[in-house]
Amino acid sequence: MNLLWLQSGGCGGCSMSLLNDETPDFMGQLQAAGIRLLWHPSLSLESGDELLAVLEDCLQGRVALDVLAVEGSLLQGPQGTGRFHLLAGTGVPMVQWVRRLAGVARHVVAVGACAAWGGVTAAGPNPTEACGLQYDDDVPGGLLGADFRAGDGLPVVNIAGCPTHPGWVMDSLMALAANQFSAADLDPLQRPRFYADQLVHHGCTRNEFYEFKASAEKPSDLGCMMEHMGCKGTQAHADCNTRLWNGEGSCTRGGYACISCTEPGFQDPGHPFHATPKVAGIPIGLPTDMPKAWFVALASLSKSATPKRVKTNATADHVVTPPVVRRTRLK
Repeated sequence: MNLLWLQSGGCGGCSMSLLNDETPDFMGQLQAAGIRLLWHPSLSLESGDELLAVLEDCLQGRVALDVLAVEGSLLQGPQGTGRFHLLAGTGVPMVQWVRRLAGVARHVVAVGACAAWGGVTAAGPNPTEACGLQYDDDVPGGLLGADFRAGDGLPVVNIAGCPTHPGWVMDSLMALAANQFSAADLDPLQRPRFYADQLVHHGCTRNEFYEFKASAEKPSDLGCMMEHMGCKGTQAHADCNTRLWNGEGSCTRGGYACISCTEPGFQDPGHPFHATPKVAGIPIGLPTDMPKAWFVALASLSKSATPKRVKTNATADHVVTPPVVRRTRLK
C-alpha cells in the first residue's frame, strides 16, 4: 500500500507524536504491514523536483496512490484562493494539490484535528479560512465537500486528536492496508470507532473521586477535574486512559484536564480551558448520555456519602489518608 503524507496548515505535532509510536523501528513497522511511504515532509530525503516527480507520478497513475494522508488544516484564504499556502516551488496552492490528489487516491485520511475539522488553525476569527478535509468545524463540507468519496467508496477517515495518538494512526493505516476497514468502522463524525467509541473517562485514575464528586480545586490536586477544572473526559471520544501515551501517560494522569481535542470546536470552548462553566452552580458540560436531573440527584447523593479519605485526598497533591486496612475474607 503506497502512502503519501502531505502537511498543510499545522504545527507538525501529529508527525512528532507518530514518532513516539511504541516501536524501535518505525519505518520497519510500516514495511512489515505492507505500507510503502512514498513521501513525508519530515521523514523523506526527496525534495524539490524529486517530490514533484512523485506527485506527478501519482496524478498520472504511474504510481498507485493508495492512501493520501493530510496533516494540518486546509488554508483556503485569502478569499478562497488558497494562496496563503503555496506548495514550495510550484506557485500552486496546497488546496489545489490536495483536491487533485484526493481525486485519484483509494483512501483519504485526515491526520489530526486540524485536518479533520480545522482545529487550532481555525480558532478565533480564522483569517486564513482554515477548514478540514471534509468538515468545517462540525459542519460537513470542508475542502472536498460533504459528498466526497475516495476510490474505495469511503469518506475521509478523520483520525482526530491534537495531536493524534500514534496508535490511532498506525492501527488505521494497518487496517486499510489489510482491507479490513469499512464504513461500519467509522463513527458519525467519520472517526475510527476502535478509539472513538470510547470515552477519555474510561480508565481514568481519578474515577473514584468522580464517583463521589470529590473535586480538585487547583491544578496539583488529585481529585476529579470535571466540576471546577474544565475536564471534559466524560464527553470526549477517545481511549486515552486505556491506550496510554508513551505506555504510561495521559492528560488527566499528568494533572491536566481533558480539553476534548478529538471533537470539532474544541479550540473555541467559549471559556478558559482550565475552568468549568456553570449555571446555578451546576457544570454545563455533563456526561453526554446522562440527563441533567439524574446527574444532579446522583451528585448530591454521592457528595453526602463521600468517605473522609476521598474528600481529604481530593484537594491534596499526594495521598494524605490511605485506604483503611481491613480483612476482606467472607465468613
